[in-house]
Amino acid sequence: MLNIQAQIAKEINIKFQQVKATVDLLNEGATVPFIARYRKEATGNLDDIQLRALQEKLTYYTELEDRKISILNSIKEQEKLTPELEQQINQCLIKQTLEDLYLPFKPKRRTKGQIAIENGLLPLANSLFENQNLVPQQEAGKYLTENILDIKSALDGARDILAEEFAQTASLLELLRNKMWQAGVLTSSVIEGQESGENEKFKDYYDFSQTLQNMPSHRVLAVLRGRNLGILNLKLEYPDLEVNQIHPMEILLAQHMGIKSHTNAYEWLKQVCKWTWRVKLNTIIELELVNRAKEIAEKEAINIFAQNLKQLLMAAPAGFKATMGLDPGIRTGVKVAVVDSTGKLLDTTTIYPHPPKQDIYGSIVALEKLIKKYNIELIAIGNGTASRETEKLTLEIIKKQEFSHVQKIIVNESGASIYSASEFASRELPDLDVSLRGAVSIARRLQDPLAELVKIPPESIGVGQYQHDLDAKNLSLSLNNVVEDCVNAVGVDVNTASAALLEKVSGLNSAIAKNIVIYRDENGKFTNRKQLKKVPRLGDKTFEQSAGFLRIQNGDEPLDASSVHPESYAIAYKIISNINHPINQLIGNSEIIKKIDINPYISEICGRETLKDILKEFEKPGRDPRPSFRTANLAEGINEIKDLQIDMELEGTVTNVTAFGAFVDIGVHQDGLVHISELANEFISNPNDVVKAGQIVKVRVKEVDISRKRIALSMRNKSNKINNAQQKSDNYENTTPKKLNSLQNNNNKIQNPTSLSEAFAKLKRK
Repeated sequence: MLNIQAQIAKEINIKFQQVKATVDLLNEGATVPFIARYRKEATGNLDDIQLRALQEKLTYYTELEDRKISILNSIKEQEKLTPELEQQINQCLIKQTLEDLYLPFKPKRRTKGQIAIENGLLPLANSLFENQNLVPQQEAGKYLTENILDIKSALDGARDILAEEFAQTASLLELLRNKMWQAGVLTSSVIEGQESGENEKFKDYYDFSQTLQNMPSHRVLAVLRGRNLGILNLKLEYPDLEVNQIHPMEILLAQHMGIKSHTNAYEWLKQVCKWTWRVKLNTIIELELVNRAKEIAEKEAINIFAQNLKQLLMAAPAGFKATMGLDPGIRTGVKVAVVDSTGKLLDTTTIYPHPPKQDIYGSIVALEKLIKKYNIELIAIGNGTASRETEKLTLEIIKKQEFSHVQKIIVNESGASIYSASEFASRELPDLDVSLRGAVSIARRLQDPLAELVKIPPESIGVGQYQHDLDAKNLSLSLNNVVEDCVNAVGVDVNTASAALLEKVSGLNSAIAKNIVIYRDENGKFTNRKQLKKVPRLGDKTFEQSAGFLRIQNGDEPLDASSVHPESYAIAYKIISNINHPINQLIGNSEIIKKIDINPYISEICGRETLKDILKEFEKPGRDPRPSFRTANLAEGINEIKDLQIDMELEGTVTNVTAFGAFVDIGVHQDGLVHISELANEFISNPNDVVKAGQIVKVRVKEVDISRKRIALSMRNKSNKINNAQQKSDNYENTTPKKLNSLQNNNNKIQNPTSLSEAFAKLKRK
């Protein structure tokens, strides 16, 4: 069987010992955040990205090995397992290849080929294939019986036998798949009668073609959605293939199976190859390759979603300040919620500054009263309907000298409505109307985006690309991993964190998180990490995995406020005692810390990397990896899409990054798109190399389509023309099949000869 750990080490280019140590830790119940942070010596300093990749491959190869055992047992039971086949199966690294090897032995329905074998035609099929100088019609005459009444029936039966055998040849299937993957063009066309109405959003794909393997992920997902909605037809075709020409796949098939030209059986065997491709394999391979493209596109889309989510979760917190949250609305009014510096709800109300009531004066008075009463420092305004109109209202207040210290910020409210109606919100804010809970969420996500967004299913945060078309299980797993990594990278204050935040901490689950909150409510704040062991179900293993990520501010033990793990406290205090400085003088004193030599403290228990992390914590205890807080300065007077003008320069916030560009909120209720070709003056292949979700950027308006609610933006210098590399990339992506053919490498193409003999001659010359 496959040495899984050795294979993983080879694929992700790390040492075998690193893989082995990681697998051992995972099998012991360690989490990826814990391994990445506190077991660096064991893994050779693998980071969370490498560990996630290792974990993913471990799952894949474990499933592969389990499937091998099942397949080998099945073939053994049929008494058909040969040493050669067993070796092929054991050495297999790809699930698809494994299934190809199993295909001839897989239990199946009674086929035409099996019926032909039952009618005694297997010797005829074998003889015509193995001795191609035989004359098919003469040989077939020897096999006429009461079930096979004529020569045509005999030859058709022999054809069915060979076609099934060819279609179950693993090496042939791999060859044909690879060639169609390299050259196949996916063509989409609109279904008659589906051209108008809402379907026009698929207009770009009504008559569209592109080489499948070069098709960007967003286009693959778009045409597949169009097909699933009954708007588009899809077809995978070979380029330049005209009627009555021999299909290149038939040529490859014949060549691979050893069909020779200039033999008596040649014409008949050529028809067998044609039958095998067109009846047996064409549709199956098209389905497999489109599914392969879908899987690749999904993986890329999930990666993009994960990157965007990470940037959003790791956005700068505004800090622990009294905050007012405004959830804008027109007819239903603007919902208002006030929370204190810890996020505790203090007050709520609803104001009606917009039509039809348009009570501007009363709304201003109500807000000013709340600002004074609770010493509000921040106003968070949701970016939905009536956002800019509500912002104008707050500007009138902030202009006054007595309120000049108040800062207003537009906040992305995606998912706030999901939170409002959730079971968690019902438990957290049981006596509050659903309509007001959104305002609370908006206020809290300004204070600390991470702490609030973990309460919302990550799929509902709205930073994905075609997320409803993606595999739900894979998407959920990837996004939950991101949430887990972000929470543990920042750390959690165990005395203020919600159960939703605590359950994302390494080693904890929802039940233990709830127990922590209950214990805290019943016994008061935790004063040291040791008290965590008194929480029901929080045993030694859970404590080991979680303690370093749970922080206690102003407690009995200064190190409890840092990411130093309790298992390292002894060595930390040994360092402190040897430099003759009390801990309160050492913490944050870079000058002293830089002089500490860690070499004398290195041991099997505590290695160099752990010691370096301890010194980092001495220098910046409980350091937050998130950036400093900053907001975009939205232009005054630019409130709706109709206010935009070409070449207008604006500041905005990146809300979403996709494979084809980035969406930017410029304050007009409709995000603008900066296409990948407009993100930078130079060519870029990945938008994430230039922008991140939550980033503040300066953009220029290129185009405005009010009817379709589309805004094209640019981050390029106005005078700079697109360079040749980017132009070539854009031209290639938008080419038709005829243009694509001229761009393709001729070495990857098979010409379409008019005879099989000519085909073999050309293939041989190549």
